[in-house]
Amino acid sequence: MLKFVHRPLIRALKFAGFTVLGGIVAIIAVAIFYLNSLSDLEPWHTVHLDEDYTADGPISSFTDYLAMEDRLFSELQDELISKLSFGPKDEVNRFQADSVSNPLTWPRNWNRSFLFETESPTASVLLLHGMSDSPYSLREIGRSLHEAGANVLGLRLPGHGTAPAGLLETKAEDMISATALAAKHLKAMQPDKPLFAVGYSNGGALSVVHALRQLEDPSLAKIDRIILLSPAIGVTPAAAYAPIAIQLGHILGVQRLAWSSLGPEYDPYKYTSFAINAGYVTHQLTMEIRSRMDAATADGSVAALPPILGFSSAVDATVITRDMISNLYAKLPENGSELLLFDTNQFLTKRPLLSDDAADFLDPLVTDAARTYTLRVITNETPSDRKTVLNTYVPGTNEPAVQRLDLSWPRGVFSLAHISLPFSAEDPLYGIIPQPEISRLQLGALALRGERGISEIPAGDMLRMRWNPFHSILMSETQRFLDLTVQRRD
Repeated sequence: MLKFVHRPLIRALKFAGFTVLGGIVAIIAVAIFYLNSLSDLEPWHTVHLDEDYTADGPISSFTDYLAMEDRLFSELQDELISKLSFGPKDEVNRFQADSVSNPLTWPRNWNRSFLFETESPTASVLLLHGMSDSPYSLREIGRSLHEAGANVLGLRLPGHGTAPAGLLETKAEDMISATALAAKHLKAMQPDKPLFAVGYSNGGALSVVHALRQLEDPSLAKIDRIILLSPAIGVTPAAAYAPIAIQLGHILGVQRLAWSSLGPEYDPYKYTSFAINAGYVTHQLTMEIRSRMDAATADGSVAALPPILGFSSAVDATVITRDMISNLYAKLPENGSELLLFDTNQFLTKRPLLSDDAADFLDPLVTDAARTYTLRVITNETPSDRKTVLNTYVPGTNEPAVQRLDLSWPRGVFSLAHISLPFSAEDPLYGIIPQPEISRLQLGALALRGERGISEIPAGDMLRMRWNPFHSILMSETQRFLDLTVQRRD
């Protein structure tokens, strides 16, 4: 097809001395042909909603932010949902009125910002969800921290909670500004209490950006400690080229070029379609963290960075864990920061079927004499046992303090996943233990077998681990690091 369809164009470009450019144009033309052969864009991929937050807009308080959010969800109903029609086969779609995936059929629509207040708070906690997620992803952690005595605000970040098209134009500065607005609101509620941030994936990058900016900007609400879950502080370099593809799509009128993936919207609290602009936003945050960490290290202000406790799987298909360590952890001062890594399951009898370089990744961290943070690793007690231990390596030593855990790897699970860390087995959507009074759809328990190409939910989505068998450790370590349980007793 390339040879015959584009021969006149290539000859013309060769004549003009642009052979390389001609090749690029031809490749792009073939790519467009391929993209146009894929699934058509749905209305939720193209709808434009005006009532979402932007950094340069008129909103100046979190109260106004919530009022705008009310208008946004009314607009979603008017401009998208009310105009859709579904056939009898469309039974798992978040935009269909009677679908099990419709968030309005659940006890609460967790796509929206929420605030858990307590009468005598000992701290305030800002929850920042991941890219394409919603406040739902940190609600369970938020409830636990609220019960431990904190005011907790779960922020719906711009572009999220509505339709995948929301991420087509959202900018990094919009999310950074919304984060600052929510942090300011929480600090104003309890100015004499510490302010903590819990960031999941892209929300982790946002919390670190805020902490780095507060080193230079005293007007920002000061975050005193940070919890990171699967932090997106290392992403594929290809994300940097997203604006080229987006602009090319505008020029050629091919809207499909704005999307890296399109999928059935079966999840009530997470987009399954992914706009390439979303990856570019995370790339921008990562680049800002890298440049600001270098600058703070050079001028010594890095010493004022708040302590960070991070949780990450040793294997992660969404972010680059090595880059998270080199861009952030390797540059941290000795300020009490910690990193807990979940190793792969060493007990699996089918390990030859797996590609696993976790040992090559972990061993240098353990032996790194320059490590300024405490490293913790949850791993098998022995390779012949599913039981686990928590190994702790303080700075300056590669000999662990070993704590045996009353937890084992579930049968058939070879690792955690980027998306699994915040969720317990009891989570009504992503867990594996049924919650009939709450759950409408148990995605974490799906294990359908049959012929390929039949299920509306891709096989890769069902294979991916959605819940964390070590969630209790994550929560106890979080509360210990934030000292919330001690403050509550006082």
